[in-house]
Amino acid sequence: MRAQEISVMPGLRLALSMTALAVLSACSSLAPPPELPKQLMPEASRWHAPQGPALAAEAGAVVWQRLNDSVLLQLQAQAESANPSLQQVLARVQQARALSQQAGSAQLPQLNANGLAQRSRPAQPSGSPTQTLSSVSLDSSWEIDLFARVRQQASAAQARLQASELDAQAARLSLAAEVAQAYLNLRSCERLTQIAQADAAATAQLARFAAERLRVGFESAANEALLQAAAANAANLALAQQAECELAVKGLVALTAMEEGALRQALQPGAAHLPAIAGLGLAVASVPAEALARRPDLAASQQQVLAAWAERGAAEAARYPQLQLSGSISLANLRIAGSSDEGRGWSFGPSLSLPLFDGGARKAQAQGALARYDEALAGHRQSVLQAVREVEEGLVRLDAARAREALAERAAAGYRHSLQATERRWRAGLASAAELEDARRLSLGADSALVQLQREGLSAWVALCRATGAGWDGQAASPALKKSSGDAA
Repeated sequence: MRAQEISVMPGLRLALSMTALAVLSACSSLAPPPELPKQLMPEASRWHAPQGPALAAEAGAVVWQRLNDSVLLQLQAQAESANPSLQQVLARVQQARALSQQAGSAQLPQLNANGLAQRSRPAQPSGSPTQTLSSVSLDSSWEIDLFARVRQQASAAQARLQASELDAQAARLSLAAEVAQAYLNLRSCERLTQIAQADAAATAQLARFAAERLRVGFESAANEALLQAAAANAANLALAQQAECELAVKGLVALTAMEEGALRQALQPGAAHLPAIAGLGLAVASVPAEALARRPDLAASQQQVLAAWAERGAAEAARYPQLQLSGSISLANLRIAGSSDEGRGWSFGPSLSLPLFDGGARKAQAQGALARYDEALAGHRQSVLQAVREVEEGLVRLDAARAREALAERAAAGYRHSLQATERRWRAGLASAAELEDARRLSLGADSALVQLQREGLSAWVALCRATGAGWDGQAASPALKKSSGDAA
């Protein structure tokens, strides 16, 4: 017996020595992650694009209340509760939560119960008695996480879960902005349709008047034909504009998942209403890092970087020894020809796994995990740069639309007065039909350009809301996400 102890001890000492060396070499590779907020946020101290008046920061859906449109808020709430794309995102949150729970459970001891009941009769010799074997056992195992491999995996899964929840918030805000964009496009389309229909009706009346004047000899055939053609063209434009509005309604049906009849009924009260750009504002922090901290998609990207770092650590830790405690308790009973025999057993002890040679597989896995971390880090930096660009562009476009709105209103009013004066001169025989048609086209173009400018300004405001993460305070979850979390609990 002593000879066995002497032969075993050198092997045990060698294993412990290799474990100690692995611990020392692993300390440098399992360093904590860098300070991501300082490293990854933009270093610029201010925005270069002009900003509007300073406003108090909004929380939740308050930002959309600046449009003063209850129909829009209703459609956004409906889309959040029924949009299939958002429901897919919430389902992915549930998947990430399950994976996080699974990874976290690996840190705890595992206990399994096994049972067996088997009845048999040997084929030879003939007449052999029937045998009944029954057994029950409890098996347990627990990995002693020497190099934080399991903890790193759990941390990575938790970071993926947080990223998934933040992605859901980003999807909710993106959906709200998309509904607002589609809704405002519809309202501007309705306004353009009103302008086109009014122009078509006025032009048709002038064409009828020209036909009467031609009949009594007060108008030339060329002028009458010109006005008839103008009436037909105006009617054509009105029909085309109305078709665009129909398509816009179909888009809102897809976004909100509402029945089309109910949607049209809800849209009726605010037909062709557009809020003034000058009355809109948005609270944008003067420091880019503070403003972009309100974007849930950037927060999700940052969590992905943390997850990649933890997975890198887990892959590195897999290159070092793994220690596991295991134990078992069993009870068995064997019955043969009326007699029985019972047996009890137990086992307990550690097991140490020392990776000696795997052809470089574990090292390659660690290198691949490090490359994935570098990829996630570069992707996050690119997302930050893109976010800065989106805010700068949104500020420029909104400021330009505000500055141009008053000029466009003056131009539309001036061309409208010119058209009225030209029409009076034409009725008095002092202006030609060509002059009247030119004045009509200029007035129609100016009215349409004003609506287009208002739509551009509103579109820039919505894009700025999305670019700055307006409506998300960094903590509150959407009702759908809260419900999803409650159901999982």
